[in-house]
Amino acid sequence: MAWFRRTQKGIQTATEDKKDVPKGLWYKSPTGKIVDAEQLEKNFYVSPEDGYHVRIGSNEYFKILFDDNKFTELDKDLTSRDPLNFEDTKKYTDRLAAAQEKTGLKDAVRTAVGKSKGKDIVIACMDFKFIGGSMGAVVGEKISRAANYALEHKIPLMVISKSGGARMMEAAYSLMQLAKTSAKLAQLADARIPYISLCTDPTTGGTTASFAMLGDINIAEPGALIGFAGPRVVKDTTGKDLPEDFQTSEFLKEHGFLDFITKRSELKNKVNQYIDLIQNQPLRPGVTH
Repeated sequence: MAWFRRTQKGIQTATEDKKDVPKGLWYKSPTGKIVDAEQLEKNFYVSPEDGYHVRIGSNEYFKILFDDNKFTELDKDLTSRDPLNFEDTKKYTDRLAAAQEKTGLKDAVRTAVGKSKGKDIVIACMDFKFIGGSMGAVVGEKISRAANYALEHKIPLMVISKSGGARMMEAAYSLMQLAKTSAKLAQLADARIPYISLCTDPTTGGTTASFAMLGDINIAEPGALIGFAGPRVVKDTTGKDLPEDFQTSEFLKEHGFLDFITKRSELKNKVNQYIDLIQNQPLRPGVTH
């Protein structure tokens, strides 16, 4: 019975022989479901137990959308400055440096061009892990340049929003990006070049108030938080109790703010289907009918 009752007290395993569980081996969804991390990756980072769409970044979205994960990144070395010499609990320059070191990103959006289902597309994807996906001058500039590239080469643009809103450390410079990106998207519309907007969890603040809601097709992932101000602010302003599912993808679709809700596993097919339909072209082989 030694296997059941200890014959010696204390820990007998030498430190060098101890086995730690690798980080990221398991993932626990907000509903309490436990998912194997490898299985989660194979399932497009969607929990097979409850369909919960785990937050992912530009690396993962590019892998999902670009054929064979091949793309050319645009303006990859563009970085933010500190025009206001902003300082709160730390200097803005220090906060930027820390975020860049921690994430390996230059700022909160990456833009790239490549083929999806055999045709060129420009994709701008926000990364929430970089200062909450906040929109500063670099985010607005890179999305504007991506729109310029799409305009010049006459290829569709897709923007994947994942943001806490405008970056407070850049104040008015950040708010200017709303008008700047909206003007560029208007040029795409005049040129009849498709623009697809994908809202993911979360899409809030100035991002929602500008490019996230200006798509020829506005789509979202299931269960995403989408809104301008937070529920508490809305409730205090209106003085009314809010529905339980207020500001979810499903609520917004029901009230006409979104055209479709698309599961991540179907995203590549659906986006290219919308593009073919918008351009009145035959659906490509492999694109869902």
